[in-house]
Amino acid sequence: MRLFEGTAWDRPPKCERCDRLDSECVCPPETMAEAVIPPEKQTAIVKTERRKKGKWVTVLTGLEPQPAIIAKLFTQLKSACGSGGTIRDDSVEIQGDHLNKICKILAENGYRVKRR
Repeated sequence: MRLFEGTAWDRPPKCERCDRLDSECVCPPETMAEAVIPPEKQTAIVKTERRKKGKWVTVLTGLEPQPAIIAKLFTQLKSACGSGGTIRDDSVEIQGDHLNKICKILAENGYRVKRR
């Protein structure tokens, strides 16, 4: 039920693409599969950085921002490395120096890998 349904202020929902009422819309449904870029077409850049107090962090950048896929990959990397980490705006950070291990896992998942 819409907020003003049945009143003078009622605005039935319209399709954003064709501007018709939802009940009259003939647009094909949008699929998420079209937006997903396969791993073979992505290049992951992996490097290690030294942070405050001498701590090492392995940083993974260059992947397309696909939240579901990044979260799944992040969980896999953390489990394989046995350490914590975080997902930043455009990068994934894993605590510790795990450059070789992360490069191997990314290659197994089909990503192209560049070490820096």
